[in-house]
Amino acid sequence: MKNDSISYSDPLLQPFQIANVKLRNRIFSSSHAPGYNTDGTPNERYIAYHEEKAKGGIGLTMIGGSSNVSPDSPSLWGQLNFGSDAIIEPMIEMTERIHQYETAIMCQITHMGRRNVSNDGDWLPTISPSPIREPMHRFWPKQMELHDIRRVIEDFATAAKRARSGGLDGIELCATSHLIDQFWTPLVNRRTDHYGGSIENRLRFTFEVLESIRDAIGNDIAVGIRMIGAEEQIGGLSTEESIEIAQRLANSGFLDFINVTSSSLATEEGLSKAIPPSGTPLMPYTSLAASIKEVIDIPVLHATRITDIGSARHAISTGLIDLAGMTRAHFADPHIVKKLERGDEDRIRTCVGASLCINRLHQGLESVCIQNPATGREESIPQLITSKAESKKKIVVVGAGPGGLEASRVLGERGHSVILFEAQSSVGGQINLAVRASKSQAELSGIVGWLGEEVIHVGVDIRLNTMVEESDVISEKPDVVIIATGGLPDTTFLSSDENLICTTWDVLSGHKTPKGKVLIYDDHGGENAPSVAEFLGERGESEIELVTPDRQVMQDLSATIGPAYLRMLYRNGVTMTPDHRLMNVETDGSMIRALMVNVHTREEIFRTVDSVIVENGVLPNDDLYLDLKEMSSNGGSVDIDAFTSGKAQPMSNDRYELYRIGDAVASRGIAAAIYEARRLCMHI
Repeated sequence: MKNDSISYSDPLLQPFQIANVKLRNRIFSSSHAPGYNTDGTPNERYIAYHEEKAKGGIGLTMIGGSSNVSPDSPSLWGQLNFGSDAIIEPMIEMTERIHQYETAIMCQITHMGRRNVSNDGDWLPTISPSPIREPMHRFWPKQMELHDIRRVIEDFATAAKRARSGGLDGIELCATSHLIDQFWTPLVNRRTDHYGGSIENRLRFTFEVLESIRDAIGNDIAVGIRMIGAEEQIGGLSTEESIEIAQRLANSGFLDFINVTSSSLATEEGLSKAIPPSGTPLMPYTSLAASIKEVIDIPVLHATRITDIGSARHAISTGLIDLAGMTRAHFADPHIVKKLERGDEDRIRTCVGASLCINRLHQGLESVCIQNPATGREESIPQLITSKAESKKKIVVVGAGPGGLEASRVLGERGHSVILFEAQSSVGGQINLAVRASKSQAELSGIVGWLGEEVIHVGVDIRLNTMVEESDVISEKPDVVIIATGGLPDTTFLSSDENLICTTWDVLSGHKTPKGKVLIYDDHGGENAPSVAEFLGERGESEIELVTPDRQVMQDLSATIGPAYLRMLYRNGVTMTPDHRLMNVETDGSMIRALMVNVHTREEIFRTVDSVIVENGVLPNDDLYLDLKEMSSNGGSVDIDAFTSGKAQPMSNDRYELYRIGDAVASRGIAAAIYEARRLCMHI
């Protein structure tokens, strides 16, 4: 139930108006493409994803990140395609479903210019003001001719009409290293005609696009632009020029709002600043947005790493911005507003900035959340667990890492009697080690914090400092047993004495304190090894070499995460050695001699160091599971068809059912453990 006194006093819950669009509060989700659509139109998965935020009370959801308007700006990564009338009917369904919750819905439309590929889709050349290659997508564009300019201007107008026909409340042009601001920046626009040179000429294309849109749709729906306030590239637009551009745009009378962001997206390094990961400051560009707000008289929206309610409330209450974009925050918890209205602010699941959502997109996968397995899967996994189990069961969960915590939370919400055993003195499992490494990892503690509070809220019987054996579990007479005991570092790949090495766990737990020459061997590819390099490097007591058999260090870290770690590695003078596999280690006096082999040439090389640290994933800590298998009714087996199709496992009443999840099955990671726990336990 809505708490009127909270709604009245909280600045975030105050209504706001953009043009003729009335917003119920000051919180919005900015346009993005999570990779869910397949044919350029909103499918059920995509609609359900945005509809959940509307159910959760958000004032405005902006959809369709990089929704394209022209054939030579193809929608290849799950974007919407406003270059075809096929968008209209499904868009009508989507807007109607969003509007029923009193949430406004707008869509971003764009031509990506050189920020695209020319060897997919229709294989058309990318286009741009000048034939300057974009580093991110690595294609040389065709320099636009006047007929290209006229065609694209008309495409924008036609797309705007389709947006209006689809029932949208507004559109947002995209000027974040896309075609519109490619005309603005001297890094891309080297034209000598009346579209290049002076700032008036560089803005000419933008104003012609805006004029054509207004001629096509008038003031029927709101029109805004998302623009970079600081390009942050050598030779690019200065902040002062960007502010002047914002002033000129606002004064034109064409726009109803400006959405301010920062940093060029044309490079991976720039993208890592535009979508900053964990370990970076909150709201890094709010002051930039505020400097633009000071000189224009139309609403200013902003959405960069506003992850928590306190930050958003400060930005609104102090007048820095008019609307606070909490996009990744709603990925973690789409019911932020409803919880605020109920007075349950302390139960909001806060985004931890892990950037799995963004990283996966740049690996060609769809976005998912590291801690909320229901996001993007609303069709099969409800965000809220409201249904109770038909019969109450006694359930034992062993291991209070993220998987065990999620299992306990879900089972408690379902009404079962849950006992959670944990050998350590606190919940969290491997996350408790990870957060010790660096600022980049520290925010992961938020996952444990939220889950830990929720299991208490649902009445789980938590028993810490308790090592359990088979007899301890059996004595509880459980109906179901879930093993979430995680794994232990895998060093079995070495052909030599394992006692000569230490693991990343040894370092982070404080059991080993390597100094001097340190070789870190990473056959994982994620954050584990580089975070330990940061842990040691920031102390300044080690000369570090990071070695991997992959073709580059941190092979699995792209987009926003990788560049941040690279900056750290360079800052700390870490030597990076790809393409080499560690084979064995041996003593060499007081030192350690490590043998490595080039994976391509088979050439052997040696390093003599003080310490060798290994990161090679984990092996399941499955002794208890194996002990319990024989007496279980299902032998620990999982009905895969039922599991993957969202159905309950076949249940037996004569003996306990036995399951294991997360790293107790195989080396998986946080997201997999939580997802596995949710899928299994939501049907028990």
